[in-house]
Amino acid sequence: MFSKILIANRGEIACRVIRTARKMGIKTVAVYSDADARAPHVRMADESVRLGPPPAAESYLNAELIITACRETGAEAVHPGYGFLSERESFARALAEAGIAFIGPPPNAIAAMGDKIESKKLAKASGVNVVPGFLGDIASTEDAVRIAGEVGYPVMMKASAGGGGKGMRLAWAEQDVREGFEATKREGLASFGDDRVFIEKFIESPRHIEIQLIGDQHGNIVYLGERECSIQRRHQKVVEEAPSPFVTPEMRKAMGEQAVALARAVGYYSAGTVELIVSGADTSGKSFYFLEMNTRLQVEHPVTEEVTGVDLVELMIRVAAGEPLPFGQEDVKLNGWAIENRVYAEDPYRGFLPSTGRLVRYQPPREARDADHVVRVDDGVFEGGEVSIFYDPMIAKLVTWAPTREAAIDAQVDALDSFVVEGIGHNVDFLSALMQHPRFRSGAITTGFIAEEYPEGFHGAPADARLIEDLAVIAAWLGVETEMRACDVSGQLGARMLPPPIRSVRIGGESFAIQFDAFEGGLMAYVNEGEGRELIGRWQPGQRLLKASIDGRVRTVQVARAGRQWRLTAHGASHKVEVLPPHVAELSRHMIEKVPPDLSKFLICPMPGLLTALNVGEGDKVEAGQPLAVVEAMKMENILRAEKAGVVKKVDAKPGESLAVDAVILEFE
Repeated sequence: MFSKILIANRGEIACRVIRTARKMGIKTVAVYSDADARAPHVRMADESVRLGPPPAAESYLNAELIITACRETGAEAVHPGYGFLSERESFARALAEAGIAFIGPPPNAIAAMGDKIESKKLAKASGVNVVPGFLGDIASTEDAVRIAGEVGYPVMMKASAGGGGKGMRLAWAEQDVREGFEATKREGLASFGDDRVFIEKFIESPRHIEIQLIGDQHGNIVYLGERECSIQRRHQKVVEEAPSPFVTPEMRKAMGEQAVALARAVGYYSAGTVELIVSGADTSGKSFYFLEMNTRLQVEHPVTEEVTGVDLVELMIRVAAGEPLPFGQEDVKLNGWAIENRVYAEDPYRGFLPSTGRLVRYQPPREARDADHVVRVDDGVFEGGEVSIFYDPMIAKLVTWAPTREAAIDAQVDALDSFVVEGIGHNVDFLSALMQHPRFRSGAITTGFIAEEYPEGFHGAPADARLIEDLAVIAAWLGVETEMRACDVSGQLGARMLPPPIRSVRIGGESFAIQFDAFEGGLMAYVNEGEGRELIGRWQPGQRLLKASIDGRVRTVQVARAGRQWRLTAHGASHKVEVLPPHVAELSRHMIEKVPPDLSKFLICPMPGLLTALNVGEGDKVEAGQPLAVVEAMKMENILRAEKAGVVKKVDAKPGESLAVDAVILEFE
């Protein structure tokens, strides 16, 4: 067994590998760029080595620097995590030549399966079903248009070396190919150093299901069940679960055996995942097709660990050290249900635009593990740290396990309610809304779920009447407690004055009159002079997270002030609540509302990023839907289009400029 390993990665996966290595008694070496000098993975490791400046090409993607760090520290093996160098055949070979073990598959398997075009050819030659498409070189946009027409729309354009949702474009018509082919090539070159693109038929109403494999160097390969990864946005996975609500034992066996046969054909060992696209319309389970094989550990591996009880990182390390698998296929049992939500630094209220900056407050849910439930948080950030423009925008992975799918989903909702992130935009509300959505809970999902259920974007999870009323009670209680604190401070100069126990509350277009009576251990809240509701809880002004019981219903609410109002966040939405004494509420009705400014005459940068292209100039006429500019953020190109017809009055930014969110790019007449 190794005595010291180096983790050639950053963030949550580096922390994840370090935890397992520490459990195994193996010392660890972290590497970092200047942007990550204070990152948690650097502090967790026994040693750390600086690689270079923040850009990945000058740090985490520089294989020579990684190998030099191994030599300097005496690391005997390298775990690549996911992304960066994890699927680079050249990196695995360079390590072997340097006498350093690669904690992953052999180079020839990476070469065979890592190239999406060649892997599909190999799969087809091995008798595996593949999606119809064109796997040859596509030289130009005109060739792409011709091939797409031959395959039949809709088609998917994919970067050959792509992954993680990058370098992919869906085309419903010829115009989409003309607009997206070159962008797909550029994204593939920028993210993976390979601008080859292939085109395949897009299967409508598909489910994305993948099989987790683990093999050793002695010829043993087993499958550890499947993961359902159909909840995606822009081809980036958002929610994963194991097992799949769609897969039967017979399907699982057929998919698993086919995945093992494919892996065996290339002499595969270590952890790997065979991704399949499955027709949700065919309940027989026979309509599944090979998409690709990821020759690395997947982001979503924790859900498999929770339902199988295995530590995939530990198995990868032991396999790399030459040990055989400690179990066979007949020993693999699936227990309960696990769900993972990816918490991203993106703002769902603004079209899921990337958000970067400082984590002013970061308080993940408390982790728990017992026979009835698991709450697990895999992260690599800290309060006060920054989410950088240079790397993936994932903040954390929230994993829950329970004996049933419904219980695992409910555990996610509860945990997300107490997941506090401030300072940057995040998708916690959206994840909670997904968990509560009736269609998701039914299991009737496809990869088009988000686009189909949120065609007009996300505006917060809908709140039922009971939740609105409970939040009104909580807001009234916060108002009283805050005034009680003020009275305590004021009372030091004279007699203590108590605030009146009745409040007028406005939330969600509704008004409530709420009065409190105290009893030992809590308060009795009377809403609109109706029956009393028992409120039990403790809260002090300044406390960000509140947990209270109203008639036995436990509510976890995030509390913040929004000017003169309260902002209460619970169950996937933020609610602005106005709490006033009755006489002030009566007068406030006469206040004039402030009208927001008209921004329709400006093209505003929707996210921090680099302006890479500007397609119009002063005096140019534009039509609705016309591409005006391209902003690159998080390695993704974002095309900004005209919302309506008009004439460009002024150009306020130039290509090559780094723009802040809400920076003005163009002004219209």
